[in-house]
Amino acid sequence: MSRDARWKALLELLVERGRLDVEEAAAELEVSAATIRRDFDQLAEQQMLVRTRGGAVVHGVSYELPLRYKTARHASEKQRIAKAVADLIAPGEAVGLTGGTTTTEVARALAVRSDLVSGSPALTVVTNALNIANELAVRPQFKIVVTGGVARPQSYELIGPLADGVLAQITIDVAVLGVVALDATHGAAAHDEAEAAINRLLCERAERVIVAADSSKLGQRAFARICATDAVDTLVTDTAAPAETVRRFEEAGLQVITV
Repeated sequence: MSRDARWKALLELLVERGRLDVEEAAAELEVSAATIRRDFDQLAEQQMLVRTRGGAVVHGVSYELPLRYKTARHASEKQRIAKAVADLIAPGEAVGLTGGTTTTEVARALAVRSDLVSGSPALTVVTNALNIANELAVRPQFKIVVTGGVARPQSYELIGPLADGVLAQITIDVAVLGVVALDATHGAAAHDEAEAAINRLLCERAERVIVAADSSKLGQRAFARICATDAVDTLVTDTAAPAETVRRFEEAGLQVITV
């Protein structure tokens, strides 16, 4: 197993469990304890975790795992959600995509749609996510608009007043929003307030708003509010979403699609 693969696996386990012992992690990944100690030390230097005697703990109560270290958590659910979201977008529309693992899958689902292989443009995609822009820029049938701003390393999203300036000048048909949390009472939220502010503006510029979120995000709260629940038109999630949770969103006026 390569170092990058180990680091991804260690951070996934750490986020899931809250703390890891060296011996426990070594057994899980089938490597030596010395290798795990070295990995923990190097990740601690990058402030990815907090080193403890004999192990490590997550770097805070509201821990955000950087996008480059996120692996396949809920991967199949996200791919199903992404296809369902992509199917809601009509050829020729202007689409806003925020950053995140699920919205990245939405971009990929749009890229392989057979009815979007040609057009002038087939879609206009507005995004503040550098990784999404990079993936779609090779599709000549898509018009890609990237906001300005300062890159946020955790999510590859551009934030700040430069991004505000671009988004204030445009109107889009649909915004596809990736979230850390979505609650029927408290709305959609992110970990970072600057990221939430850009996502909020993207929603305000859209005719309709779709939240793409796997069921683990539902009923959760996070630090920075993006928008109220009534600002969302459609929620696309997976079939593991509890019936009561779905009912609360429907009562709040959302169309809920489970896949």
